[in-house]
Amino acid sequence: MSAEDEYEGGPDRLEEKLANLDEELAEQRAAGLRASLADYELDEEDADLLQGFDGDEDGYEILPALPVIAIVGRPNVGKSALVNRILGRREAVVEDTPGVTRDRVTYKGEWMERRFTLVDTGGWEPDARGIDRSVAAQAEVAIELCDVVLFVVDAMVGATATDEAVVRMLRTSDKPVFLIANKVDDARHEPEAAALWSLGLGEPHPVSAIHGRGVADLLDEVMKVLPEVSAVAGNEIGGPRRVAILGRPNVGKSSLLNKAAGEERVVVNELAGTTRDPVDELVDLGGKLWRFVDTAGIRRRVHLQQGADFYASLRTSAALEKAEVAVVVLDVSQSISVQDLNIIDLVLESGRALVLAFNKWDRLNDDDMENADRRRYLEREIEQDLAHVTWAPRVNISARTGRHLEKLVPALETALASWDQRIPTGKFNAFLAELVAEHPHPLRGGKQPRILFGTQASTRPPTFVLFTTGFLDPGYRRFIQRRLREIFGFEGTPIVTNMRVREKRQR
Repeated sequence: MSAEDEYEGGPDRLEEKLANLDEELAEQRAAGLRASLADYELDEEDADLLQGFDGDEDGYEILPALPVIAIVGRPNVGKSALVNRILGRREAVVEDTPGVTRDRVTYKGEWMERRFTLVDTGGWEPDARGIDRSVAAQAEVAIELCDVVLFVVDAMVGATATDEAVVRMLRTSDKPVFLIANKVDDARHEPEAAALWSLGLGEPHPVSAIHGRGVADLLDEVMKVLPEVSAVAGNEIGGPRRVAILGRPNVGKSSLLNKAAGEERVVVNELAGTTRDPVDELVDLGGKLWRFVDTAGIRRRVHLQQGADFYASLRTSAALEKAEVAVVVLDVSQSISVQDLNIIDLVLESGRALVLAFNKWDRLNDDDMENADRRRYLEREIEQDLAHVTWAPRVNISARTGRHLEKLVPALETALASWDQRIPTGKFNAFLAELVAEHPHPLRGGKQPRILFGTQASTRPPTFVLFTTGFLDPGYRRFIQRRLREIFGFEGTPIVTNMRVREKRQR
C-alpha cells in the first residue's frame, strides 16, 4: 500500500458540502481559528503572513515588478557575502569552497526606501576545466535578466583570465555595470583595487563584503541608475502573458513558434540545436496577443560538446525566469527521455504554470502496425513517466503542419488562470475541516497532529501554509493537494504546501 492509498478513505462528500457553504459564516469561523493561534508560539514571519490577509485579496499581484540587481563573478570572490551585506541579514550560503551557490537565487532587498530584487548567480560551473566558460555563460544569463550588474572581483588576487572573459561580455551589454573590488578590508589595500582600472570597466568600487566597508557608498551610487520599475522583469498589468517554449533539441520548438507567428521567424534545421535564440516575439494566437520569451541569448559553443547539456539547461532556466507559463514540447515519435523529464522538473522547480504539447502527432495517425504500437507504448510512458504531472493540460499538435495549434490557447488560459487562482481563507479552512473530519491523519507515536489554521500565502504558483501541532506525513500532504486539485481545479499549475509546526505557549 502506498503512502497516499493510506489516506484514500473511500468517497467523501467534500464537494457537495463546499458547494453549499455559507461563505460569510466560513470567513467568521476562519477568523476564530486565526485568533486561536494567539495561544501558540508564533514568530515574526507568521505574524506578517497572517497580517497580509487583512487587505485586498488581489493586492499581491498589482505591484509593479521590482528592479533587478544581479551579482556576477567567478566562484569564491565573495558574491554571497556581498548579498548578505546588502540584505543586512544572513541569507546566502557562504563557504570557503568555490561554487557553493549552485544556481541563481533571488532575494528581496531595500536601501534608502528603495526596494529591489537581488540575484545571487552563484557558480554554475559544470567542471573545473570549463570554469571560465561557465562563469561567462552564467553572467550572460544574469545580464539578460537584470537592470544593473554588480561584477565582483577579488582585489587581493587581481584580475584573472576568467574575470577578463566576463569583462568582454559586459562591455557589449547596454546595462549599467559596477566593478566591485572586494576584500579591500582597509585603506592599505586600496592600491590593489586601483589596479582593476585596467579591466576597462571604469572606476573600481573598493568594498569589504565581510566587514561592510564601502558597501553603503556603493549602494548609494547603484540607486542613482536603478530604474523604479524593472525593464526586464516587468509584468505589464493586462499585458501579453509570457510563454516559454521548452524541449530538448529537435522536438519542434522552432516549427511551433513559426506556425504560431504565421511566418518564418526562427531558422529550422534538421540538425539538433541550431536555433540561435530569437528575441521575445509578440504572437497573435487565438485572437489574443502572447509574448513568447527568448532563451536569454546563450550562444551554444559548438566545440564544447561535453557542455551541451549544461548550456541547454542554462537556457531553459533563463527562459523560465522570464515566463509565466511553460509549454514543454515532447516528440511522440520517440520515447520520453530523461532529458524531457529534466526539463519538466525545471518547470516544477521554477513554480511556473505548465502545458504539455505532444508534437508530431500526425505521424501516429497512420493505421500501420508500427504506429499502433507506438501509440500504445506512448500511453504507457505517459502513465508511468508523467504520473507526477497528470494535472498539466495535454495538447496533441503538429507544429510542422499547424494542426490543432488552436488547442494550445485554451490550455494556456486554463493553466494561467489556475496559476493566478486564490481560494478565500474561509473556504480553504472549511475544506481542511471537512477533509480532516472525513479522513483523519493517522496516529503517530500515540499522537495525532492537528491542522490549526490554513491560509493561501500567495499565487503564482498557489502556495498554501498550514499551521499544525505536529508534522503531517508526506503522503497526507499529497492527499490534501490532490483533493485541492479535484475540488478547486488548479489544472496546469504546481501547488506548494508548507507546514508550520507550532507549540502552545507556556502559561
